[in-house]
Amino acid sequence: MDSSALYRDITDFAHTTPVWVQTTAEVWTELGLLLFGVLFLTLWWRARTLGPHAFSAALLAPLVTAFGYVVSELVKSAVEEERPCRAVAGAASPLIDCPAYGDWSFPSNHSAIAGAAAIAIALVLPRLALLTVPMALLMAYSRVFTGVHYPHDVAVGLLLGGAVAAVLMILLTGTTSRLVSTVRSSGVGPAVWFTGPGPAR
Repeated sequence: MDSSALYRDITDFAHTTPVWVQTTAEVWTELGLLLFGVLFLTLWWRARTLGPHAFSAALLAPLVTAFGYVVSELVKSAVEEERPCRAVAGAASPLIDCPAYGDWSFPSNHSAIAGAAAIAIALVLPRLALLTVPMALLMAYSRVFTGVHYPHDVAVGLLLGGAVAAVLMILLTGTTSRLVSTVRSSGVGPAVWFTGPGPAR
């Protein structure tokens, strides 16, 4: 894969944008992950009043996202692709510091996390896809815009994270929901608080 030409086009465009646009991209490249975390917590709290299947999906969402990151990191360590901010001759300087040597480029971990989180959250509450999918796409674009990833890094990261999350959510939700039902019926205070009492009877 070689998306160096597109990388140059995007980073050149980044340097023509107003300073506030550049600053927003720099902030979003990290803040986006924090917002996904806030969504995970909100969904968990809301799902405590819902049935075991819905709660299980909310509980699994951050876990499968973390696993998506692990898979991305394993691929990254195997491929060892150099960052474009060092490898692409004649490219504009990155808007943020180029990661240290050994922090490889392919695939993008940020994009893998964003892709996994977007799909996992959408599987918990489908209407949130209207929020999480654009968030993930903007996260991926910001990694190229700021100059630290190739376009193919972020595209594969999104697909990899999203695929891992979807498969694990489908495979694990049923088993986890049975565990949640057991915990809720156990009567153990802290455990019942964590899982919630379920829907009002």
